[in-house]
Amino acid sequence: MATTDRQATTMALAHALSAAERGLAVIPLTRTKLPALRSPHHDDPGPAPCHGECGRLGHGVYDASSAPARIRELFEAAPWATGYGIACGLPPHRLIGVDLDTKSGTDSSAALRELALRHLFTIPETVVVLTPSGGRHLWLSGPPDVVVPNSAGRLAPGIDIRGAGGYLVGPGSRTDHGVYGTAPGTAHLAPAPCPPALLRLLLPPPRASGPVPRAAGGHGQGLVQFVLAAHEGQRNTRLFWAACRAYENGIGAALLDPLVEAARSTGLTEHEARATIASAARMTSHRP
Repeated sequence: MATTDRQATTMALAHALSAAERGLAVIPLTRTKLPALRSPHHDDPGPAPCHGECGRLGHGVYDASSAPARIRELFEAAPWATGYGIACGLPPHRLIGVDLDTKSGTDSSAALRELALRHLFTIPETVVVLTPSGGRHLWLSGPPDVVVPNSAGRLAPGIDIRGAGGYLVGPGSRTDHGVYGTAPGTAHLAPAPCPPALLRLLLPPPRASGPVPRAAGGHGQGLVQFVLAAHEGQRNTRLFWAACRAYENGIGAALLDPLVEAARSTGLTEHEARATIASAARMTSHRP
């Protein structure tokens, strides 16, 4: 191993141990940002649902630990590691990562601001990690009784969410594209609580009282029924979600008036409904 790689591994371990002191569970990563340890079930026939119950290393994020001895064991088993991943969704922070990408050709930061304005929340002061490509990772903490899933682009184009079962590349990690680091003035911060309005957007939409058909079937009547079933406190969120699915399936224009009428029947004004649908259209790169 080259001297620079040994130095990168030593630094990655030091940063990982520092993260563990803050209660964050970590795993070693390669320069490609993938878990450094190969699965022990790689050559097993058929799927292997093991998440570490076998006692061997190599189960990705399920190996994550905040115990110094365990972390050293992981890095000793992967001397080629040059970075570390921070597992999301685990206590005490139950980390939620908001990944603002710059490679998708969209302004993800502007998209997040648009969501904040539309749904009346403010991104709190929190840890911000700068990526080598110019993106940003915002660290938020979730409540103990909520499981936030991973998603890519569902919230808005260019915004990925790292939740339970996912991980974030930790600051100080070295990759093929450069080094991750914390934004000035944020390294000392703890992950701030996720605003409730944003948390609702991150969770899978609640099911209506009956099964919701796919948007492509029945000319999107399932999406209209989904909006009609909304209660106070979820009307705007349901309308926004339904409008996004409609535009993604190419029936947004056809469903514009039915969605507006459905939203009005739940208590939203026509102006509020049309503004929410227009926001969904922009988020999915369509014109209302």
